[in-house]
Amino acid sequence: MILFAFLCAPVWAQDEEEQTANSPQSGNSSSLSTDDIISALRQDPKLLQQVKDDVVQKAHGRGRTIDPDDLDDESLFQMIQEDRSVRALAAREIQKQNASDGGNSDQENRDAESNDDRGGQRTHRAGGTDDSEYNNPDNRDFNNPDNREGNGTNPRNSSNPQDRESVNPDNREFPGSENRDRLNLEDQESGNLRRQPARRTENRPPPRDQNQPATNSLKNPYPGLQSTKDLYRQFPNQEARLQRFGASIFIHGTGNTDLLPMDMPAGPDYILGPGDGLFINLWGSVSQRIKVTVDRGGEIALPEAGGVMVAGQTVAAAQRMIQQALSGQFKNARIDISLTRLRTVRVYVVGDVAQPGAYDLSSLSTPLNALFAAKGPTLQGSLRILRHFRGNQLVGEIDLYDLILKGMLLDLARLQPGDSILVPPSGAQITVAGMVKRPAIYELRNEKGLAEVLDLAGGLLVSAALRQIKVERIEAHEKRVMLSVNVPDNADANPAALRQALGNFAVQDGDRVTVSPILPYSDSTIYLQGHVFRPGKYSYHAGMEIAEVLRSYQDLLPEPAEHAEIIRLTPPDYRPKVIDFDLGDVLGGEDPIALEPFDTIRIFGRYEIDAPKVSIYGEVLRPGEYPLSEGMRASGLVRMAGGFKRSAVTSEADITSYVVENGEQVRVQHATLAIAKALAGDHAADFPLKANDVLTIRQLSGWKDVGTSMIVKGEVLYPGTYGIEEGEKLSTLLKRAGGFRPMSYPEGSVLERVQVRQIAEKSRLQLIQQVEMAGQNTKFPVGASATDQAALLASVSQQQDQLLATLRKQPASGRLVINISDHIEKWENTVNDIELRAGDMLTIPKKPNFVVVTGQVYNSAALTYMPGMSARTYLCQAGGPTEMANKKDIYIIRANGSIVGRGGSRSLWEGNTLSTTLRRGDTIVVPEKLLGGSQAWKNVIDSVQVVSSLAIAARVAVSF
Repeated sequence: MILFAFLCAPVWAQDEEEQTANSPQSGNSSSLSTDDIISALRQDPKLLQQVKDDVVQKAHGRGRTIDPDDLDDESLFQMIQEDRSVRALAAREIQKQNASDGGNSDQENRDAESNDDRGGQRTHRAGGTDDSEYNNPDNRDFNNPDNREGNGTNPRNSSNPQDRESVNPDNREFPGSENRDRLNLEDQESGNLRRQPARRTENRPPPRDQNQPATNSLKNPYPGLQSTKDLYRQFPNQEARLQRFGASIFIHGTGNTDLLPMDMPAGPDYILGPGDGLFINLWGSVSQRIKVTVDRGGEIALPEAGGVMVAGQTVAAAQRMIQQALSGQFKNARIDISLTRLRTVRVYVVGDVAQPGAYDLSSLSTPLNALFAAKGPTLQGSLRILRHFRGNQLVGEIDLYDLILKGMLLDLARLQPGDSILVPPSGAQITVAGMVKRPAIYELRNEKGLAEVLDLAGGLLVSAALRQIKVERIEAHEKRVMLSVNVPDNADANPAALRQALGNFAVQDGDRVTVSPILPYSDSTIYLQGHVFRPGKYSYHAGMEIAEVLRSYQDLLPEPAEHAEIIRLTPPDYRPKVIDFDLGDVLGGEDPIALEPFDTIRIFGRYEIDAPKVSIYGEVLRPGEYPLSEGMRASGLVRMAGGFKRSAVTSEADITSYVVENGEQVRVQHATLAIAKALAGDHAADFPLKANDVLTIRQLSGWKDVGTSMIVKGEVLYPGTYGIEEGEKLSTLLKRAGGFRPMSYPEGSVLERVQVRQIAEKSRLQLIQQVEMAGQNTKFPVGASATDQAALLASVSQQQDQLLATLRKQPASGRLVINISDHIEKWENTVNDIELRAGDMLTIPKKPNFVVVTGQVYNSAALTYMPGMSARTYLCQAGGPTEMANKKDIYIIRANGSIVGRGGSRSLWEGNTLSTTLRRGDTIVVPEKLLGGSQAWKNVIDSVQVVSSLAIAARVAVSF
């Protein structure tokens, strides 16, 4: 579970998705379903093992150490089904596998290039004839076919953006771009694409042990049993595709043939020739430095001494000749010569090479340098025989296995102009697979026996089964046969006899040697699982008892269950059976149990299966569920929950328990216990708990009202925040605040309450939904034309948008309408003297001298208050209603928040609203005329207009 939780980390899920999205085959990843991925992994054990290794590496890179053996096939498949990051990782590996299967190998690509080049024998230059060419100022990579002479400038390395765009105008990824991370980035920026060896990241775990071969885990019917996990493993029949041994040295080499000669110094035995440059240093009676070049005649020109023939002479001999020639001109002068420039020699690389042809190489080059310049042998070319000819004379033969296996090449002759290098077809080849250190395809030269072939493969691994060495042989032009290698019984203890037996087995061209691994499990193993400190595998011996594995409770985690079991695989078919035992009896020595191979000892924790729990709620610091320990009582549960809060009733508590009656039904019981006595140590009052009991610690009555307060603002003598008690009245609070100031206007007081605001906010949201829904049910007049209908729809839609905008930008008001005056004694202890609540905010405004007219009037404004004037007078001063005004529904909002004209003291049907005498701070609202729509739409619009007007009136009242 730790591994699975780690794989679900968001950082990895993001990394895997980005890598998959950036993959050149990312277009195919989306088509791979979970079933496709699992099916592909089941069919390819090598690919399955690669995905497991990637999971282990990811975990290791994030500081987690995971045993690869714990990650079985079924666990991996479950991760792929449930976690998209693991699924992306597996999909990417399948894409890589498909790409490698579908494309040609590097060697085959080189063969194709060589076949194209054989049409004309080109001259390949690997070293210049002057300083600029020798130092390669253009940073060309002569391993890149696009950068060789005759191909022109490579647009990919051009500094001109247009040249690069002409190669890749759509900025698409080229095939094989997933390997670009193996290139040296600094050289890539300069245009010299130099292939570097793959680097291991710092946190990457070491490669998988070769002695642990990949196995195919079959479906385990007992997935939680480690013993069956080990047994349900199968070595795959599918053999991995092996590469030809040694071919990779030309694929992953330096790739810079022009720099290879610089690895070898030009010593005193170097033979000079035309084109070599020399520095002649004179010291003694004269100090001078002379630069000369060997001309085509083989001479160098010395000042005042003439020409000296140095071609064909060694550097040491040429130094003596120059010393003798200059001794007559410079008395007591000593000289020293050094090479400044090396000449090039033209050689011919022919035979089974990737790029045969003529090459201009440095004069320090050897046949190996020429072979690197030609990109190495083809798949058919030999790696054991490289012939160096000078005219008709064979200068020498080179075995590349000496370099690859032993790291040395002795007495390599330097190339001379006109030399030829021949790579003949490969000799006999043998495939060595299985449990050897270097599985590959090997070319034979003088090897005759199987022992010598295994030496080429690095020898046998310790996990190789000596009696399971199989040879598949081709009888020339007839048939295939399978052979077994006879190994003596004492081969393990007698290496000499083993080598003799292997050496006596003669090998032939085309043989395929397979060394099978030993069994992937040990038959002398037992397993320990569950609630223990050290789970895992343990060695088994005859007569072993369980007490040798579990010696005491110190080997177990805290609070183990008494019940434990042994899962035994009964031979001969290893069918599992369960043996129950009492853990206490075994640890006490009363029940010795003999063990057998493959036994799994499983220990449970007390809270793993049907864990007993109790609950505590109410006024404790940490309420919740707690495990029920042995002998636990109510006082212990209270202490485990952190003790009482200050708000707790500490004398008594409520306990709820259950009783099973006659084993058929459950009856719940309630009781009150003296928890204070229990905590004081009274054992009789301390209630013993059993599973699922619920203990409730009560809260002190009225505790929620402790510390409650409200705010008084505006025109009182002492505004501020005041603590209030339960049931306190408004009149009492105003007296505590010092009463009203002379300029106060109590009739316009605004009392805002949290609960009212919450109800208003809920109503506002419901009203928004009603506006959105009601606007869709527009009704048209009978006989309305299409144009009229369209105009009506546009008007309704515009009206709907305006109303929605108004509702959404206006917050809900928590105003509670109150009726008070400046004479507190007149309304004290009446229905208008309301009770206060925590969080209330009372605002006493100043006495206003205006009346507000708003809505569909020509001049919405605040008009000067004139005592005794009616609403009609103020409406006329505001310019009167507009054409869009609903004159029948004009209403008045009093300063205290009450409404006149809509179910108030006076309505449109009970006298004229406009004849109402207005008071200070009142608001006249002229609503908008409704445009079409159903009756429901009209009702919603009316509600929106009233809510909006009330919010405006409340804001105006607070701002008096």
